[in-house]
Amino acid sequence: MDLQLDGRVCLVTGASTGIGRGIACVLAREGAHVAVTARRADLLESLADDIVASGGQRPLIVPADLTAEHCPREVAERVLAAYGQVDVLVNNAGSSRPMAVDAPDSEWDEAMLLNFTSVRRLTTALLPGMRDRRWGRIVNITGNMEPRSVNGATAAKAAVHLWAKGLASELAPEGITVNCIPPGRIESEQILNRLHPDEKARAAFIKANIPIGYFGKPEDIGNLVAFLASPLAGYITGNVIPVDGGMHHFAH
Repeated sequence: MDLQLDGRVCLVTGASTGIGRGIACVLAREGAHVAVTARRADLLESLADDIVASGGQRPLIVPADLTAEHCPREVAERVLAAYGQVDVLVNNAGSSRPMAVDAPDSEWDEAMLLNFTSVRRLTTALLPGMRDRRWGRIVNITGNMEPRSVNGATAAKAAVHLWAKGLASELAPEGITVNCIPPGRIESEQILNRLHPDEKARAAFIKANIPIGYFGKPEDIGNLVAFLASPLAGYITGNVIPVDGGMHHFAH
């Protein structure tokens, strides 16, 4: 299937490793002009080399810390200066924030800043161009909405879901879609090194929780992102679509 992404400009945040890296690779494979941002410039350079080695166009690299107040607008300006527009924004940057029940405000503020506020700021910076062209795609990589413990990122991602649904309703008449993807257990730095570092425990978790029988690959998220980013998905907006091998136990 031709996803009609040739020449589309796509910005992927949190692209240095894992899901973001997989998304960038899939979009580049589909012929998009890709810009990537994350804190670790060396990993972005490695990603760019891999994309070129696979036959894709070298992505624009924008090292940045999106939690800095003015950084989202600066990232938007750099990509717009290079390409003239951004057609697709993939808000992937974020990280789990387990915390105590009585965690201080500073921990909550940091979790919300990373996982919600920076997403909103970058989206807001890029929306004027999308609205002028009456075309755009915003895809937010979010998280599990059935928590078993207190996690600041989970609360922030829940905020993303409801913000995105409201945004989708407002922007739909202008040809802009907004959707969210909560990943299940995807082979990434965070999952393999922090959440499930023990191989035996990992196998037990898979057996108990994931009907499909294995952890997903970053490209499994990337494939859905590429479809939602395409003109073919123009009638899909305001949705939360899990990619989790059947792990979810609830209705969105």
